[in-house]
Amino acid sequence: MGPLHGLRVIELASIGPGPMCAMLLADLGADVVRIDRLEPSGLGVPVEPRFDVPARSRRSIALDLKSDVGREAAHRLIASADVLIEGWRPGVAERLGLGPEDCHARHPGLVYGRMTGYGQSGPLAQVAGHDINYIALSGALHAIGGQGDGSDERPGPVPPLNLVGDYGGGALYLTVGVLAALFERQRSGRGQVVDAAMVDGVGSLLSLFHGLAAGGLWDASRRRSNLLDGAAPFYSTYETADGKWLAVGALEPKFFAELANRIGLAPRFVERQYDRLLWPEMREALAALFRQRTRDEWTELLQGSDACASPVLTMAEAAAHPHAQQRQSFVDVGGVLQPAPAPRFGRSRPNAPRSAPLLGQHTRELLLEAGYSESDISALLASGRARQTMPA
Repeated sequence: MGPLHGLRVIELASIGPGPMCAMLLADLGADVVRIDRLEPSGLGVPVEPRFDVPARSRRSIALDLKSDVGREAAHRLIASADVLIEGWRPGVAERLGLGPEDCHARHPGLVYGRMTGYGQSGPLAQVAGHDINYIALSGALHAIGGQGDGSDERPGPVPPLNLVGDYGGGALYLTVGVLAALFERQRSGRGQVVDAAMVDGVGSLLSLFHGLAAGGLWDASRRRSNLLDGAAPFYSTYETADGKWLAVGALEPKFFAELANRIGLAPRFVERQYDRLLWPEMREALAALFRQRTRDEWTELLQGSDACASPVLTMAEAAAHPHAQQRQSFVDVGGVLQPAPAPRFGRSRPNAPRSAPLLGQHTRELLLEAGYSESDISALLASGRARQTMPA
């Protein structure tokens, strides 16, 4: 069993970071119950449940939350929970009678996790957006991408998938906030609201770079002009003879010396590693060397050393890599290969993930758990205020 075994989480269905947070908690053993709408919301990217990896390992109940009977069923479920997660615009849960005050009136120990882009307050609180908007406003997007000076094929900022906003600054910070509030509840006996905004979380992720900029060690005005943003030739990527790529991260002199010795880079580059005047020539020399062999040939030469060079793998290649294979870092769930739960624990062993549920797949069993009789459930389903979906 996972370390969160015995924890009950109610997830009010949303998109992006909310489901990812719920997945992380479910992966670690929490019993996650997703309250769905009667019909798909039309938000996000439609996908067959078994391919919806962030929605794995929970049960689904479909309720009409705009109706009194639907809200009452939701409240009964919430009353049995430790945590509630919602990712709606500020005020939506309140209008449905499911806001923090409504829930805490019936369950004062509830930890109420709120996931938004801009937070519960501020002039942008009600504005729609997605990951790219939040990381743009936080300063992260400006720092990632080409120089924008005509030297790149794709100048300007480049979205780093939705890893930084939705998942890094969103889901992970909501998860930390929920766990922190649960810890505090052990002392106070009271629940509280966790206001997790992606603009806040991404800003927190940028802490190092704010410090470097304040100390004059980071030029925030230009992309690819700093040590960690692709400007340094010893912290960059290089195309190999087969059109694939190698990542080099030899920041420290001893690691750069190891790399140079193994690939035949001239010693003068090692001696003047941090001389920015030499960086353009150093980059050209490294690029010329790496174009002489394929990615896998370089990998064979450099793997296991302190040269800090790695092949740039596709997701499929990453899953098949011997290191991932030995650590069993990926699992097959319903024929879909996906990352295994992380992190790992010395004693606790989370159960194997389960495929995402169909919308309303567990409505009847969850209503039974909430204290409804069979006749009450049948009446609720017949009224159209709840929905049960049976697997094919």
